[in-house]
Amino acid sequence: MVHEAFWQPTHLVYDQAADSDPLRERLEDRFIELVCPHRENRTKPRTQDGRKLRRYRHRWQIERSMSWLQRFKRLVVRYEYHADLFLGFVQLACLFTILQRF
Repeated sequence: MVHEAFWQPTHLVYDQAADSDPLRERLEDRFIELVCPHRENRTKPRTQDGRKLRRYRHRWQIERSMSWLQRFKRLVVRYEYHADLFLGFVQLACLFTILQRF
């Protein structure tokens, strides 16, 4: 079921592999800004300065949280057909992860 009113992201934080001008242009058409460090072998001028890369510094927190959720095989394989059941298991996995950390 697709809802017409959905949340539109404003920034996409990605790694250096996504540093390409065509991708940046496609995302700009959708009003999304790509935040990633430029590759070392980039031939064109840089499109962003270091201030926007502050968002990139916190990317490790997302990566860490995703790795915590990867411990639950039911989420990795996705046995559930219905999205609401899958969401329930994601919330349950988050609860178990939080309880384990404290």
